[in-house]
Amino acid sequence: MTELPCDNLNVPHHFDDAGQHYDAVSLGMWIFLATEVMFFGGLFTAYIIYRMRNPEAFAAAGHHLYMWLGAVNTAILLTSSWTMALAVHAAKHDDRRAAVRKLLLTAGLGALFLLIKAVEYYLDAHEHLVPGATFRASWSQPTANVQLFFFLYFVMTGLHAVHMLVGVGVMLTLAARASMSRKPMRSLANAVDMAGLYWHFVDIVWIFLFPLLYLVA
Repeated sequence: MTELPCDNLNVPHHFDDAGQHYDAVSLGMWIFLATEVMFFGGLFTAYIIYRMRNPEAFAAAGHHLYMWLGAVNTAILLTSSWTMALAVHAAKHDDRRAAVRKLLLTAGLGALFLLIKAVEYYLDAHEHLVPGATFRASWSQPTANVQLFFFLYFVMTGLHAVHMLVGVGVMLTLAARASMSRKPMRSLANAVDMAGLYWHFVDIVWIFLFPLLYLVA
């Protein structure tokens, strides 16, 4: 039997029991994540189609990304998935202090990811790799095709960063609620569990983005 994250004493009045409550919030989150899969799936499909049409230009452009920064960010997100799983476990077992610490640690790792990504964007802009009037490509490939790669790169990683920013905000909000609440930590277990699903989804998106963009060469 699946372990329920909260007992019947903490169930909102419009649910019959903890099982119904958990099933409802799980269904809602999975439906939301399904829409996110379709959204990012469209971007991945567009990227793959254009990559197949312009393999040389995409490979040349991929050489100019900072792969080591992308690798560091990959390690950070994998670590944050682990701390998020620990936060969910602590919340389900009514360990408030551990849950708050792990939520804050997860948020901190997410913020570190965003900081490194901001540094990478700054370096890209310094090298005039942002598509637009100031774009400069000094290698022997059609400029339009190279700009297309960087356009997709900024759109896909930028949207991922927005999702990361939302996730960091959610973690901080849950940590604050857990710290100030007088109810048992199990009363927030469903919220922490669903936040964990969202966080793991965002991490998985990056696991696909990293090889597609940074290892394209």
